[in-house]
Amino acid sequence: MTVRVLLADDHDLLRQGLAAILGTDPDLEVVGECADGPSAVRRTRALEPDVVLMDIEMPGGNGLAATAQILAAQPAVRVMMLTTFDLDEYVLAALRAGASGYLVKTMPPAKIVAAVRACAAGELMLGPTVLDRLVASYVQQTEPAAFPGLDTLTAREREVLLAMAQGLSNAEIGQALYMAETTVKTHVTRVLAKLGVRDRVQAVVVAHRSGLGRRADIPHAPRAAPGGVGGRP
Repeated sequence: MTVRVLLADDHDLLRQGLAAILGTDPDLEVVGECADGPSAVRRTRALEPDVVLMDIEMPGGNGLAATAQILAAQPAVRVMMLTTFDLDEYVLAALRAGASGYLVKTMPPAKIVAAVRACAAGELMLGPTVLDRLVASYVQQTEPAAFPGLDTLTAREREVLLAMAQGLSNAEIGQALYMAETTVKTHVTRVLAKLGVRDRVQAVVVAHRSGLGRRADIPHAPRAAPGGVGGRP
């Protein structure tokens, strides 16, 4: 199925370049372009894309506010930030707004194409340093937050959540916990439902804010490959 993509960036040349790059994949279709946050909200409402590739700093309205507005009205849309700003405050603000990924524009074109496809498929894409920053931010909190949904997790589901908090993909979790990847996917789906979160990134945030992620200790778990947190929910 073709993935419909909306580009939101205030640089015309960059949008043209992104459109050309994404056009190399026959399964991706750029259905529209816009140059600021309010336009992104309007165009998303009109075009109903699968993925919005969103810049952060744009004249006339930033991408963070637009992301929150888009997802409040159209929760099925997935928004992935693509920006020059690799800053902690922007990363955390984007994830809190509901973004399903955060990448920097210095990434190779092939990785951007792969990230858009993965995002549309339900995977969460984070740049190489983003997950480490996210973890560090919540580890520094002195008081863990309470999340009642954690108490409803089975022992196996808790293990899966711990592995997710380490940034492991479904395949890596299966390898670490000796489960089939399809079984991991089932556990991940149940974890998201019990925690009441919409995606994998938010589950990782819950794990670390609750203090659970600080105790993550999956024996012999392989580290996630640089470039993303993967795995369909």
